[in-house]
This record gives sequence, C-alpha cells and structure tokens, in this order.
Amino acid sequence: MPEAVTYVVGALEVALVGAGAFLLWRRILSPEARASRPSPALPVSGAPLIDVFMFLFLVLSATFTGSLLAAQVAALAGSRTGGAAAMIVNGAGTQLGMMAGALLFRWRVERGGVSAGIFPVAVVREGIGTFLLCLPVIVVVGSLWEQLLKLLGLPVEKQDLVALFANADSPWVLAGMITLAVVIAPLAEELVFRAGLFRLLRGHVPRGVALLLPASVFAALHVSWSTLQGLVSLAPLLALAVVLSLAYERSGRIGTVIIAHACFNLNTIAVILSGLDP
Repeated sequence: MPEAVTYVVGALEVALVGAGAFLLWRRILSPEARASRPSPALPVSGAPLIDVFMFLFLVLSATFTGSLLAAQVAALAGSRTGGAAAMIVNGAGTQLGMMAGALLFRWRVERGGVSAGIFPVAVVREGIGTFLLCLPVIVVVGSLWEQLLKLLGLPVEKQDLVALFANADSPWVLAGMITLAVVIAPLAEELVFRAGLFRLLRGHVPRGVALLLPASVFAALHVSWSTLQGLVSLAPLLALAVVLSLAYERSGRIGTVIIAHACFNLNTIAVILSGLDP
C-alpha cells in the first residue's frame, strides 16, 4: 500500500476517534446528557427462562450443521483456490448457521419475524453514531489491555484474520472476506448476541450480568485459546459488545447495532489494508 494512503487513513482514524470522543461527551458523559437520559426503548422480554435454553440449543445446532456443510464445500474450495477461499466458506457456513438458528427461534418460538424495514435513514445515522462512540472506548481499553498483557508476558499477536486480510493476493478472495466481515458477520452476531442472548437474559438476571455474559462469549470466540493468538483483542471486543448492547437497549432497534458493527469491521479492514497497526 502506498505510504500516502497509510497517512490518509491514519489521519482519518484520528478524525473518527476525535468525532467519537465528542459524541461520547455530548450524548453520554456531559451533565446535560446524564440529566436527560431517556428510558430504554427495548422492553424487558417476558419470555420464560426455558426460552433462553431453547435459543441456545437452536443456535448451537444450526451453527454446527452450517459448519459441517461448509467443511465439505471448503474441502473442495481449498483444493482448487487455496486456504483463503476455504476459510471464507467455513466462516460463512458458521455465521449463516448462527443466523439461521436465531431466525428459527424467532419464527417458531416467539412467533415473530424480522422486520424488513430495519435500516431506514434514522437507523443508519444512529448506527454510524454508535460506531463513532465505540472508537474512543476501544482505543483506550485496547491500549491499556495491550500494556497489561506485555507486563504479564502474554502474547499480543493479532488474530489470524488480520494476516489473511493483509496478505490476500486475489481480489475475489478479498471481496469474499470483506463481504463475510461487513455483511454476514454483523447480521449473524447481532441477531445472536444482542437480539437473542442479551434481550432474553435481561428478564432473568441482573442487568450487569446480561450485559457482560453475552459480551464475554462474543469476545472469547475471537481468541485462539490453544495459542492465545488474538488475546490482545479480548478486552477491546468485550468493550465493543457492551457498548453495542447498551445502544440496542437504548434504541430498541437491532438495525442500529448491525450498522455499527458493520462500520466497525469495515473500519478495521481499512486500517489493516492501509498498513496501519490495527
């Protein structure tokens, strides 16, 4: 990547973090914002506790099935186009399985569908604002977490996906990876962790537990625990997940956090491809 592009992306990142810090103060931390904080728009779910376990069963079953089917396709894709294509197929199978399980729960258990109109202009604007709010929080948490890991002598290597994006040598593979990260993953993960686990748990456990438990699972899934690769992303992703849950609770619209999540992933990809340290 040309050095000029790296400088431009770096300057843009500084501007985005600055805009996020301004929004964080104006909308969340300022005395005026704290005095006029609105009530959560997301109602507390009246679903029985058994529905939480039913949701987990459907999501895990569908995820396993999706992964199993994808593995068969990935074996063929890997033999023809290389490991990156196989990784995309495996990732898509897992994410689509997660999404299918969440939607099946919504359709069969809660007898409801997912609104087709979840992305009007107001929701897109709110989602972008939520993404900006996340950035300064993630920068601060990520910096402190990385320093702590170094003090403890623990590895600070990035996830495998970072290297895959940085070293992608085919535009088709890169396009597939971007689609997986910016479209499929935000849809699947927000339907499971926010619209599913967080929403259902709010009616049965203390609010702090409902915030932290799904966020911890979400962050832990991005770490390779056998090698501790990606451990450096654990705390920042935990912070991201908590902020997204709070945004979903406040807005009551899953589209808001899907847009925010997609923007976060797209921003991360831009940073990686520009040559900046993600």
